[in-house]
Amino acid sequence: MQTGKAVTSGVVLRVTDTKETDRILTVLTPDRGKIPLIARGARRKNSRLAAACQMPAYSELTIYKRGGWYLLDEASPVELFDGLGRDIELLALAAWFCELTEAVCAEETACPEILSLLLNGLYALCYTEKEPQLVKAAFQFRLMALAGFEPLAEGCAVCGARDVRAPMLDIFGGFVTCGGCKSPDSRMRLPLTEGGLAALRHVLGSDGKRLYSFTLEKSALQTLDHAGEAFIAAQLERSFRTLDYYKSLLG
Repeated sequence: MQTGKAVTSGVVLRVTDTKETDRILTVLTPDRGKIPLIARGARRKNSRLAAACQMPAYSELTIYKRGGWYLLDEASPVELFDGLGRDIELLALAAWFCELTEAVCAEETACPEILSLLLNGLYALCYTEKEPQLVKAAFQFRLMALAGFEPLAEGCAVCGARDVRAPMLDIFGGFVTCGGCKSPDSRMRLPLTEGGLAALRHVLGSDGKRLYSFTLEKSALQTLDHAGEAFIAAQLERSFRTLDYYKSLLG
C-alpha cells in the first residue's frame, strides 16, 4: 500500500546498484533518520534522479512509502560536493565519514545533530583549507560522542586529576588516564599527548561551528587520529572497508 508523498532532505551515505537501472540508497534525513530509499531508473542515461543518487549528495527529496520501503519520486540537489570527486583521497575520506555515520545511526530515528555534523565535515573537506587529518580526527570523536560513545576526557579516571600527565586513552573503557596511573579494568591504552588531549576536549565540548578551529602539531595530530580509529574499532567491534581503502591510498 502506498502512503502519501512527503518532502524531506538527506545525504546519500551508500549506493547499491540493483536490477538494470535502479539504485538502493541509504540516506540520512533530519526527520526520519537513516532510511533505505529505492531510486527507480536512477542509472538510466539522462535520468532526472541521477545527480542526487550519488554519495555524498545532499538533496531535497520527495518520497513515498510502499510496504516497508521508501521510494524516491523527485530529487533536487542542494549540494553535490563536486570538489571531492576531483581528489581520490578526499572522496575516500568522505566515504569513510558516510560509512561511519551509517554504522552509528539507527533506522527511522531522527538525528538532526549528526546530519549537521556530517554536512559540516563534508563542507570542511570540500571547501576549506583545513588539514584533512584534522577534520577526520575531530569528526570521528564528535560523531562517536553524539552517538552515545563519548570518551571521558575531563580528567584522569583513576586519580581524578584534571592536569592529566602523559595522557592515555583507554579505548575499551572510554576514559582518559595519566600514563603512570594503573587501573584494574584497563584493557588497552593508547597515548594522546597533552596537545592531543586539549584538542579532544575542544572537539567534545565546542560549539559545532568551531569544531575544526584548533591546531595541532603533526605528530600529535597523527597520535590523536590513530587513537580515534582504535577507539571506534573497540567500541563498535568492527572494521570498516572505506577506512581501510582510505589508508591504503595514503600508503
